[in-house]
Amino acid sequence: MASFKEKIFRKEDPNVYQDKDAHLVRTLRVRDFLALGVGTIVSTSIFTLPGVVAAEHAGPAVALSFLVAAVVAGLVAFAYAEMASAMPFAGSAYSWINVIFGEFFGWIAGWALLAEYFIAVAFVGSGLSANFRGLIEPLGVVFPKYLANAFGSDGGVIDIVAAIVMILVALLLSRGISSAARVENILVVLKVLAVILFLIVGATAIRFSNYLPFIPAYHANADGSAFGGWQGIYAGVSMIFLAYIGFDSIAANSAEAINPQKTMPRGILGSLLIAVVLFVAVALVLVGMFKYSDYANNAEPVGWALRQSGHEAIATIVQAIAVIGMFTALIGMMLAGSRLLYSFGRDGMLPKWLGKLDSKKRPNHSLILLTVIGVLIGSLFPFAFLAQLISAGTLIAFMFVSLGIYGLRPREGKDIPKPAFRMPFYPIMPTLAFIGTLIVFWGLSIDAKIYAGVWFLIGLVIYFSYGTRHSYLEK
Repeated sequence: MASFKEKIFRKEDPNVYQDKDAHLVRTLRVRDFLALGVGTIVSTSIFTLPGVVAAEHAGPAVALSFLVAAVVAGLVAFAYAEMASAMPFAGSAYSWINVIFGEFFGWIAGWALLAEYFIAVAFVGSGLSANFRGLIEPLGVVFPKYLANAFGSDGGVIDIVAAIVMILVALLLSRGISSAARVENILVVLKVLAVILFLIVGATAIRFSNYLPFIPAYHANADGSAFGGWQGIYAGVSMIFLAYIGFDSIAANSAEAINPQKTMPRGILGSLLIAVVLFVAVALVLVGMFKYSDYANNAEPVGWALRQSGHEAIATIVQAIAVIGMFTALIGMMLAGSRLLYSFGRDGMLPKWLGKLDSKKRPNHSLILLTVIGVLIGSLFPFAFLAQLISAGTLIAFMFVSLGIYGLRPREGKDIPKPAFRMPFYPIMPTLAFIGTLIVFWGLSIDAKIYAGVWFLIGLVIYFSYGTRHSYLEK
């Protein structure tokens, strides 16, 4: 019987993961990962966050908040690219940290990511529902409150649109990753075209006086948060960072990549670069069209700005495509979340049923559980509550992956293959990635940190009561 210390630090053999994941079919190319990444990153956030953050924290300097957040995300993305190239296993950070630091630390990283996927699936489903209902309302189609809102919120019982959308995406994914990738590629192109259309039309309404002063003077908001100065930019970074976390969804599917040594780095870094350009461009055009304060308490700043500029038809087109485009984020999140749950079942850390593949080698058992939990969370918790919970879990996993490079390098070319891509400026860049992520985490709301702590405690209870006794490493 292994001692407590031996259980905590026992590491998985990378060859075992290679064998276990060999049953998954490798069908995804660079273009599929670019679509997955852009589809997940450029989701609801690009049509809402630039206006919200400008009004609440940064003013016209919201573009700087997006850039700073992108730099931190970029540092972590380099670590992700090396990890995914060296260890193309399902489960991303969970599997990597299990190999590098040991089972307990892998569980913490994976459990933190699981919170992101459960909540993000519900969050995107709720956001899609709200935007869809807003789009059809002018046509006279209004859902009763008990079918439009989460349980206990403004007379709500269930957000029926969110539930139906999640089930439809699950049915698409259950047919196989190739079918989902084809749909994802088409929808992402549509969504990027909608963003470009907004940029072209919105640029004609820019007034340069709206950019002045670019960094407003600092003052404290009524709720104690910062507005203006570097403090406002920093407050914006922590709020914006959730927009960039989508590249983990690429890494989670690396066991299904063709030639992952090259495919994974190109997919991770390429999708982040495209997303950054689009986010910064939308932020600059939006605050140039109207005074940043006009976007206060505005849930759809892009559509509002177009309508106020006299472009109602364009506003309707952009919003319609935005709603369709939210399917891309849901596909990416549900795909990655189901692969993470599969990884837990594969290793015996959660019931082994989750790690079983169907007759066509698809992890549909884990997909069913993810869908059920996503529907329940989306039905029970309102959109605003879900928004503040997403970043915390992912940031914890990002810190593990950044430090994991120090454990990976000495083993490359030995028991782990030497990857085609390596994080530049080693050993300095992994430390910068860790510090940057820690600073962003520190800027999250107190509520987000408390909920992260509660989720962490639940994870410890499950690990010590179930995981340690059923883990395949125990055998």
